Amino acid sequence: MSTALRRDTARADVIAVLVAVGLFAVAAVVGGALYLLGRPVYASAAPLYAHWRPHIGPGTPLAVAVAVLVCWRGPALTARLPWRRLLVSSYAAAVAWTLSLALIDGWQRGVAGRLATRHEYLHEVPGVTDIPAMLSTFTTRILDFQPDSWTTHVSGHPPGALLVFVWLDRIGLSGGGWAGALCILTAALTAVAVPHTVRLLGGDDAARVVLPFAVVFPGAVWAGVSADGLFAGVTATGVALLAHGVTRGSAVGAFVGGALLGFGCYLSYGLVLMVPIAVAVVILGRRHRSAAWWALGGAALVVGAFTAAGFDWLAGYHLVIERYYQGLASRRAYGYWVWANLALLLVAAGPAAVVVLRRATVAGWQAVASLRSRADVIGLLDGRPGYAAWLLPLAAAAAIVAADLSGYSKAEVERIWLPFTGWLMAGAALIPGPGRRTWLIAQAVVALAVNHLLLTAW
Repeated sequence: MSTALRRDTARADVIAVLVAVGLFAVAAVVGGALYLLGRPVYASAAPLYAHWRPHIGPGTPLAVAVAVLVCWRGPALTARLPWRRLLVSSYAAAVAWTLSLALIDGWQRGVAGRLATRHEYLHEVPGVTDIPAMLSTFTTRILDFQPDSWTTHVSGHPPGALLVFVWLDRIGLSGGGWAGALCILTAALTAVAVPHTVRLLGGDDAARVVLPFAVVFPGAVWAGVSADGLFAGVTATGVALLAHGVTRGSAVGAFVGGALLGFGCYLSYGLVLMVPIAVAVVILGRRHRSAAWWALGGAALVVGAFTAAGFDWLAGYHLVIERYYQGLASRRAYGYWVWANLALLLVAAGPAAVVVLRRATVAGWQAVASLRSRADVIGLLDGRPGYAAWLLPLAAAAAIVAADLSGYSKAEVERIWLPFTGWLMAGAALIPGPGRRTWLIAQAVVALAVNHLLLTAW
């Protein structure tokens, strides 16, 4: 690429980010104006669901140290360390990053108390004394305004989410501290699963570029601590195992990956939207796509188990929609949130995600526009290694757009969309080498700024 062309594309990246900044600013101004006009959007720091409260905490020094080390030494280390050692180091760094961000709010407020409020899962754990009975009667307690209604988060999800915390309690790890630790440790798996999937589908060089972006991902602000971080880690691991199955011909990998993705649908109804990402993986899998049947078998096993236990997923889904409009959703204007949600991506996924999406869109358009014959179509479906960098982010974007248009993600998407936004980093290799460190620093700065200026609600 010529110097002039490289300069033009870099300028286009900056323009795209500035447009995103503008959209975020407009969302903030409109949200404030609607509040003054007596038509609040029900998000305290709209479009973010948070409170404006500048502060520092015990996690501040560690968060800054992790950010500096990853941005300073990360690219060099990812270029030369053996892959397995690199994955272990990246996982440890992601755990440190997520935990340190949570500790900016302090141990109790930032970690131990997050999942122990009256709206959260742990509130219901002591009452679950009979798991089979809970599963068979779960849907009867979804609707609000009845004596035994589930709390906000339990009612809004299938029973798999509650089950995770019940199982944790059953093995003696009770309380908010252990629940928070589980969410952080599981959420950090995303920083390993996304680059490993890229390595399987798109090559070693592209995967090494992804790693530092996956570690200092701004979404870690909400992954530590929220159950949505746990959902992201479970489904990302499922996708990585599916990728292992369809690239290496591993029936076991595909089966377990499918089971995890199937279980994801019983953690959150919205995780059926992992389908575009899973389909992209199968397309890119090339030689062993037939292993995807094993993945379907794994998912079917999970569906069969929950159904046999008495939980009807479709019935639960329809009741959740009714419950959704019994609460704030009925007062949150679709006309505002349908675009304000997308403005949130600037902070939820970071400015690098905007750059990746711009470049992925261009690369995808060029690939499709180059199709001239049936052989070209087959070549596209054969998932050439370079295609992973744009197909995976675009698949994640498709899931995000579907979630947004559905109207069931009005506000709070900075955490709700964690299972999707992490996959935007799969296209980090699209960012030209000279600009990668700059965008990596921008990612870290956004996360640090959000967690020090705002008190996030979940």
